[in-house]
Amino acid sequence: MKIVIAPDSFKESMSAAEAAAAFAKGFLRKIPTAHIVQIPLADGGEGLTTALVKAAEGEFIKTTVNGPLFSPVEAVYGLIDNGKTAIIEMAEASGLHLVPRAERNPLLTSTCGTGELIKHAARRGVKKIILGIGGSATNDGGSGMAEALGIRLLDDKGAPIPPGGGGLSRLSSIHMEGKLPELNGIQITAACDVDNPLTGKKGASAIFGPQKGATAEMVQELDKNLSRLSSIVKRDLGKNVDSIPGSGAAGGLGAGLLAFLDARLEKGISLVLDAVRFDEQIASASLVVTGEGRLDGQTLHGKTPMGAAERARKQQIPVIGIAGSLSPEAEILLEHGFTSLFSITPGVLPLEQALSDGKENMERFAYSLAGVLQLK
Repeated sequence: MKIVIAPDSFKESMSAAEAAAAFAKGFLRKIPTAHIVQIPLADGGEGLTTALVKAAEGEFIKTTVNGPLFSPVEAVYGLIDNGKTAIIEMAEASGLHLVPRAERNPLLTSTCGTGELIKHAARRGVKKIILGIGGSATNDGGSGMAEALGIRLLDDKGAPIPPGGGGLSRLSSIHMEGKLPELNGIQITAACDVDNPLTGKKGASAIFGPQKGATAEMVQELDKNLSRLSSIVKRDLGKNVDSIPGSGAAGGLGAGLLAFLDARLEKGISLVLDAVRFDEQIASASLVVTGEGRLDGQTLHGKTPMGAAERARKQQIPVIGIAGSLSPEAEILLEHGFTSLFSITPGVLPLEQALSDGKENMERFAYSLAGVLQLK
């Protein structure tokens, strides 16, 4: 029996590798002869660097940058292709996990550290950057990143705007003259895990703002500010970024990358699945198990579990989706390649306990699943 476990991270609970290992441990405890293939995945957030660097046998680089609230953080990015390509996760510098729950406020959090990672890689002479833009704590449209790269965002008095999504309310003009010269000629691809536009009911602020600490009033303010950024980008840079799928990713960082760095947005999961030779690895499998912290309607739009399920469906392999929590609308996934869906959380638990017990819950679920498969 060949079982493929191919999860994304269960945010704030388990990395993708930890989730896969816990599943394998539980399953093998019940069926020791099973062949478990572990394929940790990512779609643009946590795990992208590890997945691509290990697949390409590259190297990891450490540096210190500003975190979302400007406290120093040690961040890691990868180099592959003999140092010609950098793999960067914006979450390493600007991720939600870097901000204590009580301090989360997207009016204040900044992508400055992401810009500093890009600068560090550019000064090493890379020719290409693949930037994963999932898992952000920010809603600043990439303004902090831009300023870290020498691009000036000024208010009506010619002073730099304050950092964070709130500072965009004062944006009056954008000036590209000081942009880091080492960026010239570098091809930048953003590995994107969603296809949301920048603003509106399905935009960055409305869909993702609340998980970053935004109240209903903040969501309206943030959306208005991103709309202001979009208008000034169109006026000063001649680019219309508002409605492009993925421009709302990472609190509008997708739009910022398009506007300031001429980046290309691609589905991150497709990049990773190709890099790890997913189609080849799942061949002849009896079952593919994939998942992440939460499965919901958004899973359909470029998320890891959907990408894995689509590849498995092409080979007519059954797919089980697992998560810490299932939303009511997750049922739609059963119409798009998933055979069944399960929560690994045993009953109603406080959030902190569910997160801390993730590995144990995964192992327990895998043990139970193996028992069901033995009934065949």
